[in-house]
Amino acid sequence: MGAECITPDAFAEKSTDEIAKLTIWEGNRKKTLGELFRVDGEASPIKELAIQISGDLSRVRRIGTEMSAGKIMINGNVGMHLGEEMKGGSITVMGNVDSWVGSMMREGIIEIRGNTCDYVGAPYRGSPSGMRGGTIIIHGNAGNEVGCYMRKGLIEIRGNVGQFAGIHMRDGTIFVKGNSEERAGAQMAGGKIVICGYIPSILPTFNIYDVRPNVRVEKQRVTGPFYRFVGDIAEDGKGRLVVSQPLNKHLNFYEKYL
Repeated sequence: MGAECITPDAFAEKSTDEIAKLTIWEGNRKKTLGELFRVDGEASPIKELAIQISGDLSRVRRIGTEMSAGKIMINGNVGMHLGEEMKGGSITVMGNVDSWVGSMMREGIIEIRGNTCDYVGAPYRGSPSGMRGGTIIIHGNAGNEVGCYMRKGLIEIRGNVGQFAGIHMRDGTIFVKGNSEERAGAQMAGGKIVICGYIPSILPTFNIYDVRPNVRVEKQRVTGPFYRFVGDIAEDGKGRLVVSQPLNKHLNFYEKYL
């Protein structure tokens, strides 16, 4: 179900009757929001507008597409492409979200209290322009290829992350408080990936640079110590891959190269 119309931009200054008449696609059938949702509230300017949605939205896609201001608060699970190309405002989800969260977003904040799947902040296949700004906070776990082609912004994952975190990354920060699967930073040219938990291995196209007592993530200092690697040298990259030293004792053989 494509729901690009569920944004503060589309709802701003409209009455409940006008909002209920906005169109939404259910498969190949066009319906109105009023046929699928109960709509209540008052007309508000976009900066003061807060959309609250309750229920199982796991098959509803593209909520918050290109939104520029206002708030969306969702109590339930949500489908793919939440906050796609978002330009401002905030989205909060008290549940889990499917893949492509914040795909190609530019500004704003997305906060997910549950888990999400693959391609957080990533672009469509074939596009080199991923997340270009804003903040995504995931309280649970995330899947593969988080931050693919990321160019700016912050992705914070308070649980674990899948394979290929930061693949093709150009700039920005990925902060993982839990564990990471393999191949983090593959083909990255710039930016920073911080992993506070366990990672099975480091790609051979990364060189160890030093051991740091702490690392800065945006405005906070995270206590280490951390190994700091630079790469991907196969891409002539200067990205920084920072991983916990105490939780990755299997990587201590790198210390002889310092």
